[in-house]
Amino acid sequence: MSEKNDQPAWLQKYMKSPSMQQELYKRTLVIVMLSQIFGGAGLAAGITVGALISRDMLGTDSFAGVPVALFTLGSAAAALIVGRLSQRFGRRFGLGAGFITGGIGAIGVVAAAVMNNVFLLFVSLFIYGAGTATNLQARYAGTDMANATQRATAVSIAMVSTTFGAVAGPNLVGVMGRFAEGIGIPPLAGPFILAAAAYLLAGLVLITMLRPDPLVVAKAIADASAKKETHSFNKEEVTSDRRGIVIGAAVMILTQIVMVAIMTMTPVHMEHHGHGLRDVGIVIGIHIGAMYLPSLVTGILVDKIGRMTMAAAAGATLLAAGLVSGLTSGESMLMLIIALALLGLGWNFGLISGTALIVDSTNLSTRAKTQGAIDVFIALAGAAGGALSGIIAAYFSYAVLSLAGGLLSLLLVPVVIWSRSKRKSRKAA
Repeated sequence: MSEKNDQPAWLQKYMKSPSMQQELYKRTLVIVMLSQIFGGAGLAAGITVGALISRDMLGTDSFAGVPVALFTLGSAAAALIVGRLSQRFGRRFGLGAGFITGGIGAIGVVAAAVMNNVFLLFVSLFIYGAGTATNLQARYAGTDMANATQRATAVSIAMVSTTFGAVAGPNLVGVMGRFAEGIGIPPLAGPFILAAAAYLLAGLVLITMLRPDPLVVAKAIADASAKKETHSFNKEEVTSDRRGIVIGAAVMILTQIVMVAIMTMTPVHMEHHGHGLRDVGIVIGIHIGAMYLPSLVTGILVDKIGRMTMAAAAGATLLAAGLVSGLTSGESMLMLIIALALLGLGWNFGLISGTALIVDSTNLSTRAKTQGAIDVFIALAGAAGGALSGIIAAYFSYAVLSLAGGLLSLLLVPVVIWSRSKRKSRKAA
């Protein structure tokens, strides 16, 4: 009996039918988009008020970066677990479990605020990080059934949908704060009530609707193609390109450090200059919008003009963000908006170009596991940026932090040069 006949009947149908594969690709994108709308709202809570909750409980700005560091560390641990679960059981189970875990963490943050318990706050923020990791890893789900010329675009579609929830979340800070206060909960915990509901809904959407699982189908098709020595699906290579993986990871890690470091301390910096929660919500909302909304155009550019060209654009944009935020007054809403919009845009360029490089350089037999492992390093980079940001801003200034972040982004230049030199040497050989 052939290997193909050992597969379930429903899977054989997808293996035989390119039209069904295309339908699954489109359906997967729709479901991922829906889950990302909820996931984006859950993600926004920690970014907007996490540092403020910690500052109020601890009574100092020096540890204001700890919440971002904690949920980013939680994101690192969850990224590894979600990646391995996805590799073994499929995207549906891995991503669904990650979002639900993040929702449980958000509930814990609310409980910690009510009890004024710093230990519970830190533990809950760590667990809440699972939602952050899952929100990021969901971008890969759309690429499972995509070919090489669709990958960046598929990533971008998933990220664009995150915009709706991610932009709405910060702008609901005031509303959720008043709601929380009305039921006897500290106002800053209000956004985490929204986060809990949003993450739980995102998990339920994936678990109930992502059928059949795109990664399961894609792996079966790729395995059958490899056995026949044909490339009828999307021309997967048998082995991974380690150089491409390193370059893609480096691009995403550098952009993550710079973005998280500057973004984390911006709400505290704004409070010091007399801005209220409403202003903070507007600036962070625009920042998150810039992180995700340009994705559709970015994905097309990455597919059309190249991964490394857009990686270089990420470095230039992050440098501009650091210069604007570091050299202008914290009293100016306009300049804060411009700086944080540039910060989000630079991160967007780096994440999509880096993600496309990772997908190009991995094969389906290990792709989800590799993606999860790389997201661990991205999360750890963000945790380092978040933790150090509070210390640098407290002992030096927000301006020093911003300028240092902008200069750090210049490290993308040698990464791009190294990538292109290696490519030329391969062509010469």
